[in-house]
Amino acid sequence: MRLAYSSNAYMRYSVLDAIDRIAALGYDGMELMADAPHAWPATLDDGTLAEIVGRLRDRGLELSNINAFMMNAVGDFWHPSWIEKEQELRRARVQHTIDALRMAGTLGAPCITTEPGGPLESGMARDEALELFVAGLREALHVAEQEGILLLVEPEPGLLIESAAQFRELAARIDSPAFGLNFDIGHFYCVGELLAGTVHDLKEWTRHVHVEDIAATRVHHHLIPGDGAIDFHSVITAFCESGYDGWLTVELYPYLDDPDEAGRRARDHLLPRLG
Repeated sequence: MRLAYSSNAYMRYSVLDAIDRIAALGYDGMELMADAPHAWPATLDDGTLAEIVGRLRDRGLELSNINAFMMNAVGDFWHPSWIEKEQELRRARVQHTIDALRMAGTLGAPCITTEPGGPLESGMARDEALELFVAGLREALHVAEQEGILLLVEPEPGLLIESAAQFRELAARIDSPAFGLNFDIGHFYCVGELLAGTVHDLKEWTRHVHVEDIAATRVHHHLIPGDGAIDFHSVITAFCESGYDGWLTVELYPYLDDPDEAGRRARDHLLPRLG
């Protein structure tokens, strides 16, 4: 396993500055935010794409993932979602995901991550929301298969898919080799999962991992690894035992004031635990 750092900690910097800073911290990889101000796919021109590729190459960084979760360029953290009541808004989410998949193909990223449906709106039944999510995913997965890119769903507290059992329910409805799981350690801790066991339970689908710490209260607020209650030694050991050998991407978007120090401390805490 290797460590990467998500560019969403550097929302006050340009994408090229984020690449430079993440490389200077000693990370092997970077997760690129498919959103403003870094790489909003709908408006990203070929010249900027070429600059990103060149800067990554020059700094010796690989892309661990394209983070297509947020849509701040046209909405916010969760919206437009896959399960909006308005078809036009759902269409915007599907199209953004397709654009991100194609951008990943151009940049050479192995996967993109997306939100787990979105917040369940008042008056919408869970079964209806799940059907909308599956329909949108199937359309995007068709493109993912064409591009040779994985489309990974990231369960999150308070959204349509937040637990391991709910993810398995979703996976049972999807038949695509491009479908998988972004296993967010902190998110599963927040909803009360026993992390080591959940790693083994979901190993069939896990293709990328997000890393952040969470306080013992299990309130969903990303902390620097080592500052919360998660036992990363046991979790990383479980990933090793499960056969996972991909990226561990540190995601610390609350640390906009000093993303360098947050990333440095995270790497110092995690690296010795990789063995």
